[in-house]
Amino acid sequence: MSAKRRYLPSLGSFATFEVAAKHLSFTLAGNELNVTQAAISQQIRGLEKSLGVTLFVRRYNSLELTPFGQQLLSAVSGGLDIICDAINGINAPVDPPVITCSGTNAAIACWLKPFVEEFRAERPDVRFVLLASDEDDTLRNFDEVDLSYICGNERCEVGEYLYYLFPDIVQPACSPAYMARRGPFPDARSLGRADLLDLHRKHWTSDAIGWHAVTWHDWFRQSGINVPQFSPVMVSNNYPLLLDAAVKGQGVVLGWSHLIRSLVDEGALRVLFDAPLRVDRGYYMKVNRASQDKPHVQEFIDFVLTSLAASEQERQAPGAITWQEP
Repeated sequence: MSAKRRYLPSLGSFATFEVAAKHLSFTLAGNELNVTQAAISQQIRGLEKSLGVTLFVRRYNSLELTPFGQQLLSAVSGGLDIICDAINGINAPVDPPVITCSGTNAAIACWLKPFVEEFRAERPDVRFVLLASDEDDTLRNFDEVDLSYICGNERCEVGEYLYYLFPDIVQPACSPAYMARRGPFPDARSLGRADLLDLHRKHWTSDAIGWHAVTWHDWFRQSGINVPQFSPVMVSNNYPLLLDAAVKGQGVVLGWSHLIRSLVDEGALRVLFDAPLRVDRGYYMKVNRASQDKPHVQEFIDFVLTSLAASEQERQAPGAITWQEP
């Protein structure tokens, strides 16, 4: 404590002085502070004695501040305002931590959201903002975005942190109900008689999709099967819509393993083959510079990576076929 502070009058006397100076009346100051006029006068005289100066010029039925009083009023008002601001800051509710993520529609809806739900079951205090688009690749560069889901690392800048997630693996999947009604499908050739659900080429030309398409034609070709021209029963540029159709038993979808993971775990979909098509590229989680030191962001990253490591053996099926991008 500063030696000068030891000899300061009480803060209460300064607060009384400020009220009296505001009204220039001991009577009105007493009314505001719910004390008598005499009590106000006594506190002011005690303050003047402690400071060794006169603060008020006392006239008949009026008061005026002396130059010392004006100088003290400015200091006391500023000091009390600072104290009030500090108290308000201490008592203000602390905003809960927020993690903002971006990615394609399918990545956010099918891959990230299940992780968010699992994480919030353990940390309900953390809020999430999920920004999804197949048309706007600039979402990942928004200042508020902490994490973004990308395919490959060729579009990242120096200083951005990248966490490798998994390889790109695709395999046919359908609902148990569809399998019971139209199956069995023992091998790739048997899919020639299945109702296929296909991604429209518009999906692969969207601004936020910066990688080459993987189609049913690629699947059949890499499986060594020459399938004649086929007409899928449903085509859409919205992958979650196709997954919903597959879950409802409307056909077989070409399933990206990371996007159908939660549906397979729930039993809503089942994978048809043990030899998936592995595409020669990977997926990453990018951390923006401003978010690299946020503890709750790193906590969520660690949660995702730990969950992925626990199921790595399941997704990296042996005997997978590797497909090179054209």
